[in-house]
Amino acid sequence: MKRNDNMALDGAFLYAVRRELLPLIGGRVEKIHQPSREEVIISIRTRSGSSKLYISANAGSARVHITESSVDNPQTPPMFCMLLRKRLGSGKLTDIRQDGLERILFLDFECVNELGDIVTVTLACEIMGRCSNLVIICGGKVVDSIKRVDEDMSRERLVLPGMNYTMPPRDDRLNFLEAEPEEIKERLGSTEPKELSKALIRIFEGISPILAREWAFFAGRGAHIESDTISSDQLDRLLFAIKRTREQLLNGECCFSAVSDKEGQLKDFSFIRLSQFGTLMYTKELGSASELLDYFYSERDRAARTKQRANDLFKLLMNLTDRTARRIAAQREELDACADKEHDKLCGDLISANMYRIQKGDSAAVVENFYDESCPQITIPLDVRKTPAQNAQHYYSEYKKSVTAEEKLAVQIQKGEEELQYLESVFDSLTRASSENDIIQLRLELREQGYVKYAGGKAKPPKALPPVEYRSSDGFTILVGRNNKQNDQLSLKFAEKSDIWLHTQLITGSHVLILTDGAAPPDKTIEEAAVIAAVNSSGRNSGLVPVDYCLAKFVKKPAGAKPGKVIFTNYKTAFVKPDTELEQSLRV
Repeated sequence: MKRNDNMALDGAFLYAVRRELLPLIGGRVEKIHQPSREEVIISIRTRSGSSKLYISANAGSARVHITESSVDNPQTPPMFCMLLRKRLGSGKLTDIRQDGLERILFLDFECVNELGDIVTVTLACEIMGRCSNLVIICGGKVVDSIKRVDEDMSRERLVLPGMNYTMPPRDDRLNFLEAEPEEIKERLGSTEPKELSKALIRIFEGISPILAREWAFFAGRGAHIESDTISSDQLDRLLFAIKRTREQLLNGECCFSAVSDKEGQLKDFSFIRLSQFGTLMYTKELGSASELLDYFYSERDRAARTKQRANDLFKLLMNLTDRTARRIAAQREELDACADKEHDKLCGDLISANMYRIQKGDSAAVVENFYDESCPQITIPLDVRKTPAQNAQHYYSEYKKSVTAEEKLAVQIQKGEEELQYLESVFDSLTRASSENDIIQLRLELREQGYVKYAGGKAKPPKALPPVEYRSSDGFTILVGRNNKQNDQLSLKFAEKSDIWLHTQLITGSHVLILTDGAAPPDKTIEEAAVIAAVNSSGRNSGLVPVDYCLAKFVKKPAGAKPGKVIFTNYKTAFVKPDTELEQSLRV
């Protein structure tokens, strides 16, 4: 069975989780739920209260830990849930075991079977990537598993009811909690591949790439190291890093850290403080292994759900934007065709002036253009079925049509460009939506503007979240609108005349407001607010972004303009570099 070693929840992290779960020993099973096909929640009551033990066998998020999250349960419990209730109901947790640093936790329960005998039922929580599973074991045999593994799925290890439970295949690797320095040195010289972090993964069991990279980073002070050319100084630093991690894990002195990129997307986690990313990532420290896992996966799942729920709006906005852009392009072509209107008027005038020289049936009239000083001759095409007067009238009609079309097209193109700008602003807000509430509010806005049909239903939409709040280094409150409707409310209704209003120049973005209470904010506050405006705009990935700012009293809304559209005067412009790290640090 192929093992997945690209997991931050490695055997070492599971060791820290087990340590946290030990106080549950002696507690009794209170409730069992199965929210989805691959996750189970077991409520265990101890003398200190009730705790929810969360177990997931999902390939992308397999884990076991105590959770505080609330999960909706199906009305009809799945068969596996019913079996767990039958086997573990009111059972007493007697032990939590881990074999070395294997990614398996064994939960032993003392239960009463159908005959009234006391038996031990074990839950094997196998945290192994796509091979993750939750297996019920009694008397050494598999009672059932949350994912049955037959011969079509694996030839090495079958997991089916009635079969003997066997451990997954295990490589000959060192346990860094017990390994001696000499053993580590010996393995380093004979292990492939030669890149140190990858070699460490081959040497030790239960360590993830992020832990191996951290050890290698410390050993080389950030420089690349090959395992067969490692210097004595680097080797000493490596052994020190391994020893320090061992002591932290054994003594329960871990630092549970989650790292995210500058866009706020969670990337990885560990039970030690991480230095390998430098300033490229943000680090958030949490109080326990369970708290970290609860936070990391719930946030990641929330982001995935948010993205999934936003997909239909992304498609709608892209289609609307494409359609509007094509309509504007067609109208511009029509407008370009109106550029010949003056020639049509000239032809009408020259035919009228030379009526006596033209006969019905002529296909063309060759006349002098007396509007030109040199009076050149021009040839004017004629309709042979019409009289000279009718031909002149035809050219005058074409001229009037072009004049009318030009006026209407100019208005339509302007409206189209405003619509395009509005759609781009909604698209930008959608790319920065951080919650389902944000998406719901954008959907409501598009419905009010006639872009989304009302689907019916009596349920009231959730109350809109307040503007995003920041605090400048000088102590001034800075507010940022989440969508166009909130931008209007913030800039036109909430803002006082003396507040400072900011917006990125000529690109879509949120309205930003510095609450001044009548005081003049320092230049540093204005600069920080400008950075916040740049980050909360479509120019957040640019090198330098111009941000206009003025007193809020100079911001007005044109009559009939779409949400978020304002005009402003008496403004200045600041040029700033979008700094996500600064923006995050100022966020309340």
